[in-house]
Amino acid sequence: MPMRPIAATAGALLGATTLFLLPFSSPAAAQHAAAQHSAPQPGADDRDAPRVVAHRGASGYAPENTLAAVDKADELGIRWVENDVQRTRDGELVVLHDTTLERTTNAEEVFPGRAPWRVADFTAAEIARLDAGSWFGPEYAGERVPTLEQFLGRVGQNHQKLLLELKRPDLYPGVEAQTLKELANEGWLRRHHPADRLVIQSFDADAVRTVHALAPAVKTGFLGSPAVAELPGYAAFADQINPRWTTVSEEYVDAVHALKGPHGKPLEVFTWTVDDGAAATALAGADVDGIISNRPDVVRDALER
Repeated sequence: MPMRPIAATAGALLGATTLFLLPFSSPAAAQHAAAQHSAPQPGADDRDAPRVVAHRGASGYAPENTLAAVDKADELGIRWVENDVQRTRDGELVVLHDTTLERTTNAEEVFPGRAPWRVADFTAAEIARLDAGSWFGPEYAGERVPTLEQFLGRVGQNHQKLLLELKRPDLYPGVEAQTLKELANEGWLRRHHPADRLVIQSFDADAVRTVHALAPAVKTGFLGSPAVAELPGYAAFADQINPRWTTVSEEYVDAVHALKGPHGKPLEVFTWTVDDGAAATALAGADVDGIISNRPDVVRDALER
């Protein structure tokens, strides 16, 4: 049977454990992390499936990958947040999507002679000076690029859950272990079972494999659409196969679900980036497990209808 892309269906609808043992940096840090990571409160999008994930925070309503976007997702009642992690020149993990700074900050204005404004060429202190909100709207002027520590703190404070993407890990050797250490220090790997509130994903299969080897209890996801014949290889180290929504078909989802991942449970499918209610409804009909959206409230409301 030929695969039927969900895009066509939507179009029709539109028309009609080493790191687990790392200690906290101090007893005070442990107490702080424990306070932040009490059991998440149940929300409308904590249904079995599909779970709704706020892409880079609620980035349709607030500047992406900022604390404001995390808070907007919380305001909308969205329990899952997605973000992107990169590393500065002096080794700090920061939350940014692009490998350069000019699209979502005023780096060109503040550092006019530093083109092409690569994240890896700036220190954390330099990036902290940048305005990461004005490009989106004047009401967000002065919003900053958060460090991963700051981002984890806000997500935890809001009792949200995290789908964390390692962005271009080939540019940042060792970023897998560094990210896991940061997660451990902030309580994300030891307070509760990490599978309940954390998934680490990447387009880089080697990075996903490395995360699984370093922290086997952590759920992992591969971003992309491997051929059906290749899926068993990914099932050895990935709990999720997370494709672009326009490539999804019912047959492909069934093929993914037919395999068990490294934790002995059927592989999941989280698809991106869906901002339309009709498309979300079609994807739910294909039995996807999660839908990642810039406008997660639109997706949630469509699924509830």
